[in-house]
Amino acid sequence: MGKKAFFMALFTVVIWASSFAGVRASLLGGYTSGHLVLVRFLIASSVFVLYSLLPGVHFKLPSKGDIVRIMLLGWMGITVYHVGLTFGVESIPAGTASMIVGSAPVFTAIIAVFHLKERLSASSWAGLGIGFIGIILITLGSSGGTSFSISKGTIFVLIATIASSIFFVFQKPLYTRYKPIELTAYFTWAGTVPLIIFLPGLYENMKHATTEAHVAAIFVGIFPAALGYATWAIAISLGNPSTVTSMLYMEPAIAIIIAWFWLGEWPNTLSLIGGMIAISSVFIVNFMGRKQRRRKERIT
Repeated sequence: MGKKAFFMALFTVVIWASSFAGVRASLLGGYTSGHLVLVRFLIASSVFVLYSLLPGVHFKLPSKGDIVRIMLLGWMGITVYHVGLTFGVESIPAGTASMIVGSAPVFTAIIAVFHLKERLSASSWAGLGIGFIGIILITLGSSGGTSFSISKGTIFVLIATIASSIFFVFQKPLYTRYKPIELTAYFTWAGTVPLIIFLPGLYENMKHATTEAHVAAIFVGIFPAALGYATWAIAISLGNPSTVTSMLYMEPAIAIIIAWFWLGEWPNTLSLIGGMIAISSVFIVNFMGRKQRRRKERIT
């Protein structure tokens, strides 16, 4: 993974890590899950509309052959992912949700190997495995270090995680025909349309929500949703989905720190150990894996 892709992915992971606490804060402040995800992406969609109207900005219209793919990916990556995540965070802590989402690189790597015929080095596979062990430790720590109960919230977030993995892999071929910002806008608009189902009762819900909840909703709409998806699209367009997505292993650790400052949530020792292991896996995948690929290229 090149430097630009690495830093774009790193920036995105930090922004996305803040969304778990932001969503949780909005829910605790009075928003319902459905209304929050709708407000969030109405804001994000508006940001892209405003951007498209700027002087000198011209979006390439999707071809007929790509419209269906873009719509399906928008529904998968925006609608399914964020509905699952938001409804999941309703009943499980922000840090725990981020840890489950942190398993996305495993699903992404497996899908990429079969769909994109990507070849991962032994170091990359080892790094992914180590990262997954870290995620398991974080999860065990969040449940008291004894067991991991599969709650309704956990199932919602797991579905969201698989949806995001599919979204990351199947969008890759589109970057040969569209700019990252164009695709991000189209995905966001397509994914926002089904969320209109949550429109009834929105005004009443917003009227009774706290000021902090409104500020958090605006924040997660502009930054993690709009800006975060744009910078992630750039990272994906510049690198392999499985390698870039391995950066998500850093997200739980960052999310835990943000949740501590924002919500007062702090994990136990086992969760912290898992977070350090997860972060180490990113360097194994991106640096050791890259060195191994270079050695093979020199030999051949």
